[in-house]
Amino acid sequence: MSVNEYEASLIIRSGAELLLSASADPRSDEGYAAVKANMSAALELMAEALANFEAGVGGPSRSTGWVQDLRRVADDLAEK
Repeated sequence: MSVNEYEASLIIRSGAELLLSASADPRSDEGYAAVKANMSAALELMAEALANFEAGVGGPSRSTGWVQDLRRVADDLAEK
C-alpha cells in the first residue's frame, strides 16, 4: 500500500481524533506507559517528516523550531 503525503496526514489526523475520543472516556490507566511511548515515537516521526518536507521546499526552513519542539516533547514523554 502506497500513500502520498496528504493521505498520510489524514491518517495521522484520524488517529489523533480517535486517541482524543478514547482519552475522553478512559477505561483504565493500564497501558498508559505504552501510550506515552507510542505518542513519543509518533512525535519523533512527525518531526522527521516535517524536516523532510522543509528540506524538499528548497527555501529557508520555517519549521526548524517546530521540529525541535516536537522532539523535546517526544523526549519528555519517553522519560516520564
